[in-house]
Amino acid sequence: MCALRAKEPLPPANVWGPAVALAWLIPGGGHFLLKRYGRAGLLAFAITGMYLFGLMMRGYLFHPVKGPDFLSTLMNYGGFVGNVCAGVLYLLTVWLGYSQPEAPGAVHDYGAKFLVTAGLLNILAMVDAFEIAAGRKD
Repeated sequence: MCALRAKEPLPPANVWGPAVALAWLIPGGGHFLLKRYGRAGLLAFAITGMYLFGLMMRGYLFHPVKGPDFLSTLMNYGGFVGNVCAGVLYLLTVWLGYSQPEAPGAVHDYGAKFLVTAGLLNILAMVDAFEIAAGRKD
């Protein structure tokens, strides 16, 4: 049955596009638009809380910088994508001028990981909103 569902064509982008865009912009917003209020609240609380904890730990926001080797470049670009995927949380953080230099220490490192993980969790929320809006999931 799962193989048959994968062969179904995608609905038009105007069906699932607004939910996915709102899910990126506002954590939990896509689920709220789809009238999944409990899940929207849980996602908004988890993603926003994780992002705020990362800021309170003075975590570093990644920037797309080419490093001296491939792994450093991959970490910088990957971390940047993770940060941007937090949506309005990231945009507000940059707009308000948060600029923590990369500092040694476990707390700052964990803070940076919290910031990136909040964005990655928001990607999962976007995928879930897409599947619900496209009719692939109840």
